Amino acid sequence: LDPAETALLLIEYQNEFLSEGGKLHDPLKPCLEHTNMIENSAKLTKALREKGVCIMHVPIMFMEGAPEIHTNFGILNGVKEGGAFQDGTWASEFHPSMTPLPGDIIVKGKSGLCGFYSTNLDFLLRQRRIKNVIIGGLLTNCCVESTMRSAYEAGYCVYTLTDCSAAMTVDAHESMFQHNASMFSTITNSEEVEKAVE
Repeated sequence: LDPAETALLLIEYQNEFLSEGGKLHDPLKPCLEHTNMIENSAKLTKALREKGVCIMHVPIMFMEGAPEIHTNFGILNGVKEGGAFQDGTWASEFHPSMTPLPGDIIVKGKSGLCGFYSTNLDFLLRQRRIKNVIIGGLLTNCCVESTMRSAYEAGYCVYTLTDCSAAMTVDAHESMFQHNASMFSTITNSEEVEKAVE
């Protein structure tokens, strides 16, 4: 993979998910440990940054009370009722191991599940003539999957990382890769990607 044509998309590496005290950390913890997601992601991000890959952070956050969400069912309703990912709070900040560095890009506007739909992500990728997108983050069977599908339909070559993502259960994580991911992406891991980028 040519680093000049490649971006690493890091979806929702935020305290709400990844740090003790985050509202969604405890149920996620077994899968985080199963995939060793935090450590693998930090190592891969550092390696690809050094190789010249475009590092893109894709956080999600909402105003107080989440007026952006206007639904009374599903995962977004749960986020709203739980007051998760409130802008300007510790919960919405990046996990310390995944803090953006100078030269990284923070994608703006994610207030839904797909990394493309409400954001400037596609504009940023096309401005840089990116062809390959490598995806890691949370949750495997929600925002990662939604972004993976959209990237595929937008014409990007998509690579989805098994060991840099996690879901609320190990079974849900494994199921996405077993049944869905290969239809929209190349299933891979951090070690393979690090070797492939040159």
